[in-house]
Amino acid sequence: MGDDYLESGRVRQKLRTREDLIAAARRLIQGGDTPTVEEAAEASGISRTTAYRYFRTQAELLAAAFPETAVRSLLPSPPPEDAVDRVHAVTSAIIDVIERTEMQQRAMLRLSLGDTPHELPLRKGRAIGWLEEALEPSRETMGAESLRQLAIAIRSVCGIEARVWLSDVAGLDSHDIRALQLWAAIALVERAAVEPPPGRSSF
Repeated sequence: MGDDYLESGRVRQKLRTREDLIAAARRLIQGGDTPTVEEAAEASGISRTTAYRYFRTQAELLAAAFPETAVRSLLPSPPPEDAVDRVHAVTSAIIDVIERTEMQQRAMLRLSLGDTPHELPLRKGRAIGWLEEALEPSRETMGAESLRQLAIAIRSVCGIEARVWLSDVAGLDSHDIRALQLWAAIALVERAAVEPPPGRSSF
């Protein structure tokens, strides 16, 4: 939806309409669906034409269902100085986000695995930035490339993809998933202190 449309005319009513669409999408997601704009419109009692003024695509609608899209940092205040402590805090926070929004995360994952490519804001490396910030104390000794590769490696063990496998295939409960993901994240940090992760050309 363009800013001009939202900011013109009856702003409060338009904001309520937008929130009604988002709320309807979240309810559908919690039921296991990956709602389209049309389905959210029907569930909220809003016309399709109106709904498309707010969300041009299904991807935009699903992204809006995530309040975490605007979060810039997951470090506590004040942040720990040690990289291991910082990674533990950020990884734990990432797991919290995924646990709290698991159905939305699964919906986004299903959409990203579909036949049609989608531009999904939550699948553009936001967690990588959070983890790079956590690893900042190691930047000077590790170097920028190795630090980013380590952030990617940590993301691979604590994201929704890993959670789906650990839950649906390995059969672990939430407590065990959290414990294993945190252990793996810290193990990667400790291993990187001995041997930096391989660069892209090594893959």
